[in-house]
Formats: sequence, C-alpha cells, structure tokens
Amino acid sequence: MTKIPLRRFTARVLPIDPENRVLLLHGFDPAVPDRPFWFTIGGALEGSETLQEAAARELYEEVGIRAAVEEISGPHWSRMTSFDFAQYTFTQDETFLAVRVDGEGAVSFEHMEQVEKETTLSYRWWSAEELDATEETVHPENLGELLRKIVQES
Repeated sequence: MTKIPLRRFTARVLPIDPENRVLLLHGFDPAVPDRPFWFTIGGALEGSETLQEAAARELYEEVGIRAAVEEISGPHWSRMTSFDFAQYTFTQDETFLAVRVDGEGAVSFEHMEQVEKETTLSYRWWSAEELDATEETVHPENLGELLRKIVQES
C-alpha cells in the first residue's frame, strides 16, 4: 500500500513535574497495532502559531493541562524525523519545548481528536533513569538525556 506523504512542522512539549519526571503518552499506529510505543505530547503548528502557542494548545488538547505561553521554555532541541502512521508517511521538523507542571491535576484525553483517542492507550510520568533503563519503545530515543539537560537548565 502506498502511503500519503505529509510534511509538517511540530512543537513537542515536555510537561515536567516537581519530581523531574516527564509525561508521555502510550499509543500505537493503527496500521501496526501490536507495536505500541511511548511518545511526547505535541503536534503541527496551525496558521501563524508560534512554537510556544502550538505547544500550549497541544498540551491542552492531548492531556487537558493548561499552561500559559510564557511558561513554556525552549526550544531545547530540534530534529527532523520521518515515520509512518496509518495511511501517511510523515516528514516533520520537531522542536522540543518544556513546561513545569504541578503534576497534581488529572490527565484528560477529553479534548483529543478522535483518531488520537482511538490510538492512545495510557499515559505515564517517567524519570530520566526509567527512560534510560526501559526496553519499551520511546520516541525520541534520547529522551532521558534531553530531560536531564532541561532539568539542569531550569
């Protein structure tokens, strides 16, 4: 099956709690449901949004956490990546930002798009050490290192 190519620019936001753990989502590609993975919150910039505006919007849409644009730090890291999801092949520039959160509020999937609700299994707060030690698939692979860098800078 030929995949539909999509090119996009994304803001990835790393919510970090008082214990210096990052919130990740656990989900799967509907074309390969037996290979779940952990991933960061975020998505494509819309219209004339800044990276911080897109990060704040995605944070609310994907996990129900509200943050002011001024609270979002970064960019901390950028990369270009390609991956398949459903019938698409995405090529995207990802910029990673961070926001400190209290970790007390409930995570909610209520505002996700339907395809996100259907392909997101759960969430978890991860320490850098847990990220380094896990044998589960985590995107990006160097997230433990990136989390340490952000925590040291804040």
